[in-house]
Amino acid sequence: MSELKQELKEKIITQLNLEDIAIEEIADNDPLFGDGLGLDSIDALELIVMLDKDYGIKLTDPKEGKKIFESIEIMAAYISEHRSK
Repeated sequence: MSELKQELKEKIITQLNLEDIAIEEIADNDPLFGDGLGLDSIDALELIVMLDKDYGIKLTDPKEGKKIFESIEIMAAYISEHRSK
């Protein structure tokens, strides 16, 4: 699972153009929104697209996304359990 966490950190930095953040700066349990990485609702939409495109996971309930995108740890666990790619 640590390989998936690393992959997620790389994808988030690339996908969301977080050029001033290094992979090492993102802890597995850091919040992705608010005080953590400071992601916003537009970023959440991009993460939803990434889940669908890269892992075959379609989120239909926005509330579900809010819970899944809480941290890298939670995202990786959800992807491991639900991925089809």
